[in-house]
Amino acid sequence: MPSPLPKPTYLNSTTPPHITTLVIISGIGAIALNVFIAALPEMAKHFNVSYTFMQLAITAYLVMSGCAQLVIGPISDRYGRRPVMLGCIAIFILASIGASSTSSFEAFLFFRVVQAVIVSGLVLARTIVRDMVAREDAASMIGYVTMGMALAPMLGPPLGGLLTEFYGWQSTLHFMTLSGTIVFIICWFDLGETNQYMSGSFADQVKHYPELIRSRRFWGYAFTAAFAAATFFAYLGGAPYVGSEIYGLSSAQIGGYMMLTPLGYMIGNGISGKFTKTLGIYRMIFVGILVTITGMICSLLTISFGTDHPLEFFLFTITIGLGNGMCLPSANAGMLDIKPELAGSASGLGGTLMTLGGVAFTVLATATLSSTSGAYPLVLCIILASTLGLLSAFYAVRIEKQLGRFE
Repeated sequence: MPSPLPKPTYLNSTTPPHITTLVIISGIGAIALNVFIAALPEMAKHFNVSYTFMQLAITAYLVMSGCAQLVIGPISDRYGRRPVMLGCIAIFILASIGASSTSSFEAFLFFRVVQAVIVSGLVLARTIVRDMVAREDAASMIGYVTMGMALAPMLGPPLGGLLTEFYGWQSTLHFMTLSGTIVFIICWFDLGETNQYMSGSFADQVKHYPELIRSRRFWGYAFTAAFAAATFFAYLGGAPYVGSEIYGLSSAQIGGYMMLTPLGYMIGNGISGKFTKTLGIYRMIFVGILVTITGMICSLLTISFGTDHPLEFFLFTITIGLGNGMCLPSANAGMLDIKPELAGSASGLGGTLMTLGGVAFTVLATATLSSTSGAYPLVLCIILASTLGLLSAFYAVRIEKQLGRFE
Protein backbone atom coordinates (compact mmCIF):
# COMPACT_ATOMS: atom_id res chain seq x y z
CA MET A 1 0.00 0.00 0.00
CA PRO A 2 1.32 3.49 -0.81
CA SER A 3 1.86 5.96 2.01
CA PRO A 4 -0.90 8.53 2.69
CA LEU A 5 -0.80 11.68 0.60
CA PRO A 6 0.37 14.84 2.39
CA LYS A 7 -2.19 17.48 3.27
CA PRO A 8 -2.77 20.08 0.56
CA THR A 9 -0.77 23.29 0.85
CA TYR A 10 -2.05 26.04 -1.41
CA LEU A 11 0.25 26.99 -4.30
CA ASN A 12 2.61 24.10 -3.49
CA SER A 13 3.10 21.85 -6.51
CA THR A 14 4.52 19.04 -4.35
CA THR A 15 1.28 18.45 -2.41
CA PRO A 16 -2.25 17.52 -3.54
CA PRO A 17 -4.26 20.44 -4.91
CA HIS A 18 -6.37 22.65 -2.72
CA ILE A 19 -10.13 22.16 -3.08
CA THR A 20 -10.43 25.56 -4.76
CA THR A 21 -8.11 24.36 -7.53
CA LEU A 22 -10.32 21.29 -8.03
CA VAL A 23 -13.32 23.61 -8.31
CA ILE A 24 -11.49 25.73 -10.89
CA ILE A 25 -10.35 22.85 -13.12
CA SER A 26 -13.90 21.46 -13.06
CA GLY A 27 -15.38 24.87 -13.78
CA ILE A 28 -13.29 25.63 -16.86
CA GLY A 29 -14.95 22.73 -18.68
CA ALA A 30 -18.37 24.00 -17.66
CA ILE A 31 -17.47 27.47 -18.95
CA ALA A 32 -16.40 26.03 -22.31
CA LEU A 33 -19.75 24.27 -22.67
CA ASN A 34 -22.04 26.99 -21.34
CA VAL A 35 -20.68 30.45 -22.04
CA PHE A 36 -21.84 30.70 -25.66
CA ILE A 37 -25.07 28.70 -25.31
CA ALA A 38 -27.15 31.89 -25.31
CA ALA A 39 -25.21 33.13 -28.36
CA LEU A 40 -26.10 30.17 -30.59
CA PRO A 41 -28.94 31.95 -32.45
CA GLU A 42 -26.63 34.91 -33.18
CA MET A 43 -23.80 32.59 -34.28
CA ALA A 44 -26.17 30.77 -36.66
CA LYS A 45 -26.94 34.11 -38.32
CA HIS A 46 -23.25 35.02 -38.53
CA PHE A 47 -22.25 31.78 -40.24
CA ASN A 48 -25.47 31.72 -42.29
CA VAL A 49 -26.47 28.24 -41.11
CA SER A 50 -29.64 26.93 -39.50
CA TYR A 51 -29.98 26.75 -35.73
CA THR A 52 -30.12 22.96 -35.97
CA PHE A 53 -26.82 22.96 -37.86
CA MET A 54 -25.33 25.39 -35.35
CA GLN A 55 -26.18 22.84 -32.66
CA LEU A 56 -23.16 20.91 -33.94
CA ALA A 57 -21.10 23.32 -31.85
CA ILE A 58 -22.60 21.52 -28.85
CA THR A 59 -23.19 17.99 -30.12
CA ALA A 60 -19.80 17.64 -31.85
CA TYR A 61 -18.13 19.08 -28.76
CA LEU A 62 -19.94 16.57 -26.56
CA VAL A 63 -19.06 13.63 -28.83
CA MET A 64 -15.39 14.57 -28.78
CA SER A 65 -15.60 15.09 -25.01
CA GLY A 66 -16.83 11.53 -24.68
CA CYS A 67 -14.04 10.18 -26.87
CA ALA A 68 -11.40 12.28 -25.11
CA GLN A 69 -12.38 10.94 -21.70
CA LEU A 70 -11.69 7.38 -22.87
CA VAL A 71 -8.08 8.45 -23.46
CA ILE A 72 -7.55 11.05 -20.73
CA GLY A 73 -8.46 8.72 -17.86
CA PRO A 74 -6.08 5.87 -18.78
CA ILE A 75 -3.26 8.28 -19.68
CA SER A 76 -3.57 9.92 -16.25
CA ASP A 77 -3.43 6.47 -14.64
CA ARG A 78 -0.21 5.79 -16.53
CA TYR A 79 1.58 9.16 -16.47
CA GLY A 80 -0.10 11.07 -13.65
CA ARG A 81 -2.80 13.70 -13.19
CA ARG A 82 -0.58 16.83 -13.30
CA PRO A 83 1.08 16.52 -16.75
CA VAL A 84 -2.17 15.44 -18.42
CA MET A 85 -4.10 18.35 -16.94
CA LEU A 86 -1.50 20.96 -17.89
CA GLY A 87 -1.21 19.60 -21.44
CA CYS A 88 -4.95 19.61 -22.00
CA ILE A 89 -5.32 23.20 -20.76
CA ALA A 90 -2.57 24.35 -23.14
CA ILE A 91 -4.36 22.71 -26.10
CA PHE A 92 -7.65 24.32 -25.02
CA ILE A 93 -6.07 27.79 -25.01
CA LEU A 94 -4.70 27.36 -28.54
CA ALA A 95 -8.05 26.00 -29.81
CA SER A 96 -9.93 28.95 -28.28
CA ILE A 97 -7.65 31.38 -30.08
CA GLY A 98 -8.19 29.52 -33.35
CA ALA A 99 -11.99 29.43 -32.98
CA SER A 100 -12.20 33.17 -32.35
CA SER A 101 -9.98 34.01 -35.34
CA THR A 102 -11.77 32.17 -38.16
CA SER A 103 -14.61 33.29 -40.41
CA SER A 104 -15.35 29.77 -41.69
CA PHE A 105 -17.96 27.63 -39.97
CA GLU A 106 -16.02 24.47 -40.81
CA ALA A 107 -12.81 25.84 -39.27
CA PHE A 108 -14.74 27.12 -36.27
CA LEU A 109 -16.26 23.67 -35.75
CA PHE A 110 -12.81 22.05 -35.96
CA PHE A 111 -11.37 24.29 -33.25
CA ARG A 112 -14.54 23.87 -31.20
CA VAL A 113 -14.09 20.10 -31.28
CA VAL A 114 -10.44 20.42 -30.22
CA GLN A 115 -11.57 22.54 -27.26
CA ALA A 116 -13.19 19.39 -25.88
CA VAL A 117 -9.88 18.29 -24.35
CA ILE A 118 -10.74 20.60 -21.45
CA VAL A 119 -13.13 17.89 -20.26
CA SER A 120 -9.98 16.57 -18.57
CA GLY A 121 -10.73 19.02 -15.77
CA LEU A 122 -13.92 17.25 -14.74
CA VAL A 123 -12.46 13.75 -15.27
CA LEU A 124 -9.34 14.47 -13.26
CA ALA A 125 -11.07 16.46 -10.50
CA ARG A 126 -13.22 13.40 -9.71
CA THR A 127 -10.19 11.12 -9.94
CA ILE A 128 -8.00 13.30 -7.74
CA VAL A 129 -10.71 13.37 -5.07
CA ARG A 130 -10.80 9.56 -5.13
CA ASP A 131 -6.97 9.52 -4.93
CA MET A 132 -7.20 11.57 -1.76
CA VAL A 133 -10.14 10.09 0.20
CA ALA A 134 -12.33 6.95 0.53
CA ARG A 135 -15.79 6.40 -1.06
CA GLU A 136 -18.22 8.09 1.35
CA ASP A 137 -15.81 10.99 1.88
CA ALA A 138 -15.32 11.16 -1.89
CA ALA A 139 -19.06 11.59 -2.50
CA SER A 140 -19.15 14.41 0.03
CA MET A 141 -16.03 16.10 -1.34
CA ILE A 142 -17.19 15.76 -4.96
CA GLY A 143 -20.40 17.45 -3.84
CA TYR A 144 -18.50 20.43 -2.48
CA VAL A 145 -16.21 20.59 -5.54
CA THR A 146 -19.12 20.57 -7.97
CA MET A 147 -21.08 23.03 -5.81
CA GLY A 148 -18.39 25.59 -6.55
CA MET A 149 -18.17 24.38 -10.14
CA ALA A 150 -21.88 25.14 -10.57
CA LEU A 151 -21.07 28.85 -10.48
CA ALA A 152 -19.58 28.50 -13.96
CA PRO A 153 -22.71 27.27 -15.76
CA MET A 154 -24.87 29.57 -13.62
CA LEU A 155 -22.92 32.67 -14.65
CA GLY A 156 -21.84 31.40 -18.09
CA PRO A 157 -25.08 31.73 -20.11
CA PRO A 158 -26.02 35.24 -18.88
CA LEU A 159 -22.41 36.40 -19.20
CA GLY A 160 -22.24 34.94 -22.71
CA GLY A 161 -25.52 36.61 -23.60
CA LEU A 162 -24.28 40.00 -22.42
CA LEU A 163 -20.89 39.61 -24.13
CA THR A 164 -22.66 38.69 -27.37
CA GLU A 165 -25.03 41.67 -27.26
CA PHE A 166 -22.29 44.23 -26.52
CA TYR A 167 -19.17 42.80 -28.19
CA GLY A 168 -20.29 40.02 -30.54
CA TRP A 169 -20.16 36.26 -30.17
CA GLN A 170 -16.35 36.13 -30.65
CA SER A 171 -15.97 37.75 -27.24
CA THR A 172 -17.18 34.53 -25.60
CA LEU A 173 -14.16 32.75 -27.09
CA HIS A 174 -11.81 35.51 -25.97
CA PHE A 175 -13.22 34.92 -22.50
CA MET A 176 -12.41 31.20 -22.80
CA THR A 177 -8.84 32.00 -23.82
CA LEU A 178 -8.36 34.27 -20.82
CA SER A 179 -9.97 31.77 -18.45
CA GLY A 180 -7.80 28.93 -19.75
CA THR A 181 -4.63 30.97 -19.26
CA ILE A 182 -5.53 31.80 -15.66
CA VAL A 183 -6.37 28.15 -14.89
CA PHE A 184 -3.08 26.98 -16.41
CA ILE A 185 -1.12 29.31 -14.12
CA ILE A 186 -3.04 28.16 -11.03
CA CYS A 187 -2.52 24.48 -11.90
CA TRP A 188 1.18 24.99 -12.57
CA PHE A 189 1.70 26.24 -9.03
CA ASP A 190 -0.87 24.19 -7.08
CA LEU A 191 -1.71 20.92 -8.86
CA GLY A 192 0.58 18.40 -7.17
CA GLU A 193 0.61 14.77 -8.32
CA THR A 194 -1.85 12.44 -6.51
CA ASN A 195 -1.57 9.23 -8.55
CA GLN A 196 0.22 6.70 -6.35
CA TYR A 197 -0.51 3.70 -8.58
CA MET A 198 1.31 4.67 -11.78
CA SER A 199 2.19 1.49 -13.67
CA GLY A 200 5.49 0.85 -15.39
CA SER A 201 3.80 0.47 -18.79
CA PHE A 202 0.42 0.42 -20.48
CA ALA A 203 0.68 -3.37 -20.59
CA ASP A 204 0.82 -3.47 -16.78
CA GLN A 205 -2.16 -1.18 -16.61
CA VAL A 206 -4.29 -2.93 -19.23
CA LYS A 207 -4.13 -6.26 -17.41
CA HIS A 208 -6.37 -4.75 -14.71
CA TYR A 209 -9.05 -3.56 -17.19
CA PRO A 210 -11.10 -6.78 -17.33
CA GLU A 211 -11.90 -6.41 -13.64
CA LEU A 212 -13.36 -2.96 -14.32
CA ILE A 213 -15.23 -3.98 -17.47
CA ARG A 214 -16.72 -7.07 -15.80
CA SER A 215 -17.87 -5.17 -12.73
CA ARG A 216 -21.66 -4.94 -12.64
CA ARG A 217 -21.31 -2.42 -9.81
CA PHE A 218 -19.38 -0.10 -12.12
CA TRP A 219 -21.98 -0.29 -14.90
CA GLY A 220 -24.87 0.21 -12.49
CA TYR A 221 -23.42 3.44 -11.13
CA ALA A 222 -22.08 4.54 -14.53
CA PHE A 223 -25.48 4.28 -16.24
CA THR A 224 -27.17 5.97 -13.27
CA ALA A 225 -24.80 8.92 -13.67
CA ALA A 226 -25.14 8.88 -17.47
CA PHE A 227 -28.93 9.13 -17.51
CA ALA A 228 -28.94 11.73 -14.74
CA ALA A 229 -26.49 13.87 -16.70
CA ALA A 230 -28.54 13.32 -19.87
CA THR A 231 -31.35 15.38 -18.33
CA PHE A 232 -28.98 18.36 -18.11
CA PHE A 233 -27.49 17.89 -21.58
CA ALA A 234 -30.94 17.60 -23.16
CA TYR A 235 -31.88 20.82 -21.39
CA LEU A 236 -28.73 22.59 -22.64
CA GLY A 237 -29.43 21.50 -26.20
CA GLY A 238 -33.10 22.45 -26.27
CA ALA A 239 -33.48 25.38 -23.87
CA PRO A 240 -32.00 28.07 -26.18
CA TYR A 241 -34.42 27.02 -28.96
CA VAL A 242 -37.36 26.96 -26.55
CA GLY A 243 -36.39 30.40 -25.27
CA SER A 244 -35.88 32.07 -28.66
CA GLU A 245 -38.40 30.34 -30.92
CA ILE A 246 -41.25 29.50 -28.53
CA TYR A 247 -41.08 32.32 -25.99
CA GLY A 248 -39.36 34.98 -28.15
CA LEU A 249 -36.55 35.76 -25.70
CA SER A 250 -33.33 37.62 -26.49
CA SER A 251 -29.86 36.09 -25.91
CA ALA A 252 -29.48 37.95 -22.62
CA GLN A 253 -32.95 36.88 -21.43
CA ILE A 254 -32.24 33.24 -22.32
CA GLY A 255 -29.00 33.42 -20.36
CA GLY A 256 -30.84 34.88 -17.38
CA TYR A 257 -33.50 32.18 -17.30
CA MET A 258 -30.84 29.49 -17.73
CA MET A 259 -29.25 30.54 -14.44
CA LEU A 260 -31.98 28.66 -12.58
CA THR A 261 -30.70 25.18 -13.43
CA PRO A 262 -27.09 25.64 -12.24
CA LEU A 263 -28.47 27.45 -9.17
CA GLY A 264 -30.37 24.27 -8.37
CA TYR A 265 -27.22 22.26 -9.09
CA MET A 266 -25.22 24.30 -6.62
CA ILE A 267 -27.90 23.84 -3.92
CA GLY A 268 -28.05 20.10 -4.63
CA ASN A 269 -24.26 19.83 -4.40
CA GLY A 270 -24.35 21.62 -1.06
CA ILE A 271 -26.94 19.15 0.22
CA SER A 272 -24.81 16.29 -1.09
CA GLY A 273 -21.65 17.61 0.54
CA LYS A 274 -23.34 18.08 3.91
CA PHE A 275 -25.56 15.00 4.19
CA THR A 276 -24.07 12.17 2.10
CA LYS A 277 -21.99 10.78 4.96
CA THR A 278 -25.11 10.69 7.14
CA LEU A 279 -27.70 9.46 4.63
CA GLY A 280 -25.43 7.35 2.41
CA ILE A 281 -24.94 7.46 -1.34
CA TYR A 282 -27.97 5.29 -2.16
CA ARG A 283 -30.54 7.63 -0.62
CA MET A 284 -28.90 10.66 -2.20
CA ILE A 285 -29.10 9.05 -5.64
CA PHE A 286 -32.78 8.10 -5.38
CA VAL A 287 -33.93 11.38 -3.86
CA GLY A 288 -32.04 13.36 -6.49
CA ILE A 289 -33.62 11.50 -9.41
CA LEU A 290 -37.12 11.76 -7.93
CA VAL A 291 -36.71 15.52 -7.44
CA THR A 292 -36.05 15.96 -11.18
CA ILE A 293 -38.98 13.75 -12.22
CA THR A 294 -41.36 15.60 -9.89
CA GLY A 295 -40.27 19.02 -11.18
CA MET A 296 -40.69 18.06 -14.82
CA ILE A 297 -44.16 16.60 -14.21
CA CYS A 298 -45.12 19.89 -12.58
CA SER A 299 -43.78 21.72 -15.66
CA LEU A 300 -45.91 19.56 -17.95
CA LEU A 301 -49.00 20.35 -15.93
CA THR A 302 -48.26 24.07 -15.89
CA ILE A 303 -47.62 24.20 -19.65
CA SER A 304 -50.93 22.43 -20.23
CA PHE A 305 -52.70 25.39 -18.58
CA GLY A 306 -51.61 27.53 -21.57
CA THR A 307 -50.12 30.49 -19.66
CA ASP A 308 -47.57 31.03 -22.48
CA HIS A 309 -44.97 32.46 -20.06
CA PRO A 310 -41.30 31.39 -20.03
CA LEU A 311 -41.51 30.48 -16.34
CA GLU A 312 -43.92 27.65 -17.10
CA PHE A 313 -40.84 25.86 -18.41
CA PHE A 314 -37.76 27.60 -17.00
CA LEU A 315 -38.96 27.86 -13.38
CA PHE A 316 -39.11 24.08 -13.00
CA THR A 317 -35.70 23.50 -14.59
CA ILE A 318 -34.21 24.33 -11.21
CA THR A 319 -35.18 20.77 -10.23
CA ILE A 320 -32.93 19.38 -13.01
CA GLY A 321 -29.96 21.02 -11.34
CA LEU A 322 -31.12 20.21 -7.82
CA GLY A 323 -31.62 16.53 -8.65
CA ASN A 324 -28.30 16.22 -10.46
CA GLY A 325 -26.51 17.99 -7.64
CA MET A 326 -27.75 15.37 -5.20
CA CYS A 327 -27.42 12.31 -7.46
CA LEU A 328 -24.21 12.74 -9.45
CA PRO A 329 -21.60 13.05 -6.64
CA SER A 330 -22.80 9.79 -5.08
CA ALA A 331 -23.14 7.97 -8.41
CA ASN A 332 -19.63 9.08 -9.38
CA ALA A 333 -18.19 8.04 -6.02
CA GLY A 334 -19.72 4.57 -6.40
CA MET A 335 -18.36 4.35 -9.95
CA LEU A 336 -14.79 5.22 -8.85
CA ASP A 337 -14.82 2.75 -5.96
CA ILE A 338 -14.15 -0.36 -8.07
CA LYS A 339 -10.33 -0.37 -8.20
CA PRO A 340 -7.96 2.43 -7.06
CA GLU A 341 -5.38 1.55 -9.76
CA LEU A 342 -7.98 2.38 -12.42
CA ALA A 343 -9.68 5.40 -10.87
CA GLY A 344 -8.78 7.56 -13.86
CA SER A 345 -9.94 4.93 -16.34
CA ALA A 346 -13.22 4.46 -14.43
CA SER A 347 -13.75 8.22 -14.39
CA GLY A 348 -12.96 8.47 -18.10
CA LEU A 349 -15.18 5.55 -19.16
CA GLY A 350 -18.01 6.71 -16.91
CA GLY A 351 -17.62 10.24 -18.20
CA THR A 352 -17.79 8.97 -21.77
CA LEU A 353 -21.10 7.24 -21.03
CA MET A 354 -22.40 10.43 -19.45
CA THR A 355 -21.35 12.54 -22.42
CA LEU A 356 -22.57 10.22 -25.18
CA GLY A 357 -25.85 9.70 -23.34
CA GLY A 358 -26.11 13.47 -23.19
CA VAL A 359 -25.49 13.71 -26.94
CA ALA A 360 -28.22 11.16 -27.65
CA PHE A 361 -30.79 13.04 -25.59
CA THR A 362 -29.65 16.41 -26.96
CA VAL A 363 -30.25 15.14 -30.50
CA LEU A 364 -33.59 13.64 -29.48
CA ALA A 365 -34.73 16.88 -27.87
CA THR A 366 -33.69 19.16 -30.75
CA ALA A 367 -35.11 16.77 -33.36
CA THR A 368 -38.55 16.78 -31.76
CA LEU A 369 -38.77 20.51 -31.01
CA SER A 370 -40.51 22.86 -33.43
CA SER A 371 -42.03 26.32 -33.30
CA THR A 372 -45.46 24.72 -32.85
CA SER A 373 -44.55 21.93 -30.41
CA GLY A 374 -44.06 24.12 -27.39
CA ALA A 375 -41.67 22.89 -24.70
CA TYR A 376 -43.43 19.51 -24.41
CA PRO A 377 -40.85 17.38 -26.30
CA LEU A 378 -37.95 18.71 -24.22
CA VAL A 379 -39.75 18.12 -20.92
CA LEU A 380 -40.70 14.58 -21.97
CA CYS A 381 -37.07 13.83 -22.96
CA ILE A 382 -35.91 14.92 -19.51
CA ILE A 383 -38.54 12.74 -17.81
CA LEU A 384 -37.50 9.75 -19.96
CA ALA A 385 -33.81 10.17 -19.06
CA SER A 386 -34.65 10.48 -15.36
CA THR A 387 -36.78 7.34 -15.45
CA LEU A 388 -33.96 5.35 -17.07
CA GLY A 389 -31.59 6.70 -14.41
CA LEU A 390 -33.96 5.52 -11.69
CA LEU A 391 -34.02 2.01 -13.15
CA SER A 392 -30.20 1.99 -13.32
CA ALA A 393 -30.01 3.04 -9.68
CA PHE A 394 -32.28 0.15 -8.66
CA TYR A 395 -29.94 -2.18 -10.55
CA ALA A 396 -26.84 -0.77 -8.79
CA VAL A 397 -28.44 -1.24 -5.37
CA ARG A 398 -29.47 -4.79 -6.26
CA ILE A 399 -25.84 -5.64 -7.09
CA GLU A 400 -24.64 -4.04 -3.85
CA LYS A 401 -27.12 -6.17 -1.90
CA GLN A 402 -25.91 -9.32 -3.63
CA LEU A 403 -22.34 -8.44 -2.68
CA GLY A 404 -23.34 -7.69 0.90
CA ARG A 405 -22.27 -4.02 0.63
CA PHE A 406 -25.69 -2.37 0.92
CA GLU A 407 -26.24 -0.42 4.13
